[in-house]
Amino acid sequence: MRLAAFQFRPPHADPPAARAALLAAVERAAGFGADLLVCPEMATSGYIFRGPAEVAPVAEGQRGESFAALSAAARAHGMWVVCGFPERLIHPGTRQKDGRALATLFNSALVVTGEGALAACYRKVLLYEADVPWASPGNRRAVCHAPFGKLVPGICMDLNDDGFIAHLHEAAPAVVAFCTHWLEEGAEVLPYWQARLGGLGAWFVAANGWGESRGVRFSGRSAILAPGGAPVAVAPAEGDALLVVDTETRAVLCAG
Repeated sequence: MRLAAFQFRPPHADPPAARAALLAAVERAAGFGADLLVCPEMATSGYIFRGPAEVAPVAEGQRGESFAALSAAARAHGMWVVCGFPERLIHPGTRQKDGRALATLFNSALVVTGEGALAACYRKVLLYEADVPWASPGNRRAVCHAPFGKLVPGICMDLNDDGFIAHLHEAAPAVVAFCTHWLEEGAEVLPYWQARLGGLGAWFVAANGWGESRGVRFSGRSAILAPGGAPVAVAPAEGDALLVVDTETRAVLCAG
């Protein structure tokens, strides 16, 4: 099995540009024979938004343009792709005062199979304070069955949720696909992630954002951790980067 993480600084509120970069990452990961590529939280839009009115123009349905693009790319390469995006769930038959249909917004992650199907659209359960002005929390966990074993998606703040940790230990996945925009807080992030995982017997693939957005700085240092928590590949604090690891040999096939 070959696992890949794409560290990425999404262009703010520009989904077409973000999708182009994400598709290029899929192509690059495919060149290393990746079976799975994990992309950051809110990778199609950037992370920091002040409210629903700002998110609405870049939000999309779970089978929207981002799914269509990633589905075609995943199918072309037989690769699973997990990618964060702002989801818009429209409620048919309802209307706001201005006549628009009512919709709920979520911080979500698409899980796309190697056949291009939608295995899951996971909605972040434990919201961070930056999510609260616009996002509703999800209310269910996900377990996806891939050729390489069970896969559990998670999004950033979920790792601080004891319910998510319990879910991981109960599900016993082969891989945890972790989409994140983890803040730079002046401390190494890996020891904290390892402590939260508590020796989980799964590969942990963390794709993080980096750089600054609207005064908020993200930590980079995306990582692929082996079962038990040992780091196999780690990205730098800054810069877009692709990590690819062969799980059988633990060889790092790409780290930049």
